Amino acid sequence: MKDRVALVTGASQGIGRATAIVLAGAGAKVACAARNAEKLSSVVKEIAAAGGEAIAIQMDVTKGDQVKAGFKSALDKFGKLDILVNNAGVTRDTLALRMKPEDWDAVIRTNLTGAHLCIQQALGAMMRARYGRIINVTSVVAQTGNQGQANYVSAKAGLIGLTKAIALEYASRNITVNAVAPGYIATPMTDPLPQPVKDAMLARVPLGRMGTDAEIAAAIVFLASDEAAYITGHVLNVNGGLYLG
Repeated sequence: MKDRVALVTGASQGIGRATAIVLAGAGAKVACAARNAEKLSSVVKEIAAAGGEAIAIQMDVTKGDQVKAGFKSALDKFGKLDILVNNAGVTRDTLALRMKPEDWDAVIRTNLTGAHLCIQQALGAMMRARYGRIINVTSVVAQTGNQGQANYVSAKAGLIGLTKAIALEYASRNITVNAVAPGYIATPMTDPLPQPVKDAMLARVPLGRMGTDAEIAAAIVFLASDEAAYITGHVLNVNGGLYLG
């Protein structure tokens, strides 16, 4: 990753934070993007303390003007963009019958439309360089479905479709586009779940434990590396055997 430049969305916590730290540890310069400025500052300080280079970009991926300004800040600072990790995500869980339109829209806008807006901004720099790595963070539920998450499942399944479409469109420019599909991962998003719910989830995982954000980060960084240059349009499952499709 030496001299590579990456932008990671949702970098303030969980999988995004771990990915930014691992990328920086491998030698990349990292633009850490998220809505929470305080948490972003903490990530950037941790990277700097370890000898890495990073900047914080306060950015809401649902707002096109903020996305455009955020990518401009990264390009102004580092001069190029080699890697984009679309990780920003939210949940608004409830049964489909009770789901409010605003809960549907919020999840689709952040998890799917936000990724599309970021890809649009990244492609110009990547096409000029004739090099790029785009990694979208989807979910095992995009492949299995899940009760009470019609909006989240739809958005994450849409990310898989987006991954395949962009992979085909830009392969001739040496831009690869892949997805990582985490299973049940211990993150701030899953921490609030009641213990009986967590126990029921774990009962379905053949490896018998939740995954870690570092394990997902390792998969993302592999797909961002030159070793993965012949992989595109692929969904890499990191789920402890929960889904074997």
